[in-house]
Amino acid sequence: MNKSSKLLLGLMGLAVAGTMAIGSAQAQTKLKASHQWPGGKGDVRDEMVQIIAREVEKANVGLEIQIYPGGSLFKAKQQWDAMVKDQLDISAFPLDYASGRHPQFSSTLMPGLVKNHDHAKRLNDSPFMADIKKIINDAGVVVLSDAWLAGGFVGKDSCIANPADAQGKVMRAAGPAFEQMLAEAGASINAMPSSELYTGLQTGVLDGANTSSGSFVSYRIYEQVKCLTPPGDYALWFMYEPILMSKKSYDGLTAEQQKALMDAGQVAEDFFFDAAKGLDNELVETYKKAGVEVRDMTQADFDAWLAVAKKSSYKIFAEEVPGGAELIEKALAVQ
Repeated sequence: MNKSSKLLLGLMGLAVAGTMAIGSAQAQTKLKASHQWPGGKGDVRDEMVQIIAREVEKANVGLEIQIYPGGSLFKAKQQWDAMVKDQLDISAFPLDYASGRHPQFSSTLMPGLVKNHDHAKRLNDSPFMADIKKIINDAGVVVLSDAWLAGGFVGKDSCIANPADAQGKVMRAAGPAFEQMLAEAGASINAMPSSELYTGLQTGVLDGANTSSGSFVSYRIYEQVKCLTPPGDYALWFMYEPILMSKKSYDGLTAEQQKALMDAGQVAEDFFFDAAKGLDNELVETYKKAGVEVRDMTQADFDAWLAVAKKSSYKIFAEEVPGGAELIEKALAVQ
């Protein structure tokens, strides 16, 4: 073989190698994941997304997930529309934040509807959640992981354990159902995402708030309040905060990639179920250590709140939301 032939073969080899490298690079699909919580600081919702990213990488199916925590890519309530419009691939998202688009989602943050973490797990496979997931799917979003967080109340200057404690206070509530209940109890409402709670309490815009155990800790709300009413034996507050994905983005993946994502989502969901129970204990320990008074809700407190909720949140939901009465009935049927 002469020098010209060797040179030609060498160039052809380089071209083939280059083409293979380009093909390999194209095979690696990057997905963007967004959420509102601090990253890398132990928040369980961030950890769920991190688990999915790690599991997908281990599956070696040409997927990579880039995570944008702390609302750095999309603000808290912008994430739903971003997924629907295929501008965002994955989000750890409190579903009730999208209740303005789909009022049925308010049932996933309805006072007293979920009794405890085990009850929440049973709800995941119920006709109630089948209806909710159909609405999610029809809107252009799919569920990768189910997640329910318990939560409670904080007061800037005093405890908010029963409806009488809320009267005359300016409160932040996560979602319309809790806002309606607090308004019925005589509170004024100042709506904001949980990421703004610290500033709201610090500046005196808020007298109190409710949110999840995880957010109460990760946003260091204990620095701005004097009293905590944790979930305890009577968890009035439970919120569905799943890991969601744009359906258009999901449908654009290979079957192998889709399976890897769903498998990863299950690993994250299993982690979360155990971690969520621990969050409630961590909440109490963190607040006590910070010198915050911890006052548990009693059965009488819970019953008083539920009576207020049934006159307000439940009644309004059943009357004004399409299919609302049936959704509540299906949720209450899960024991």
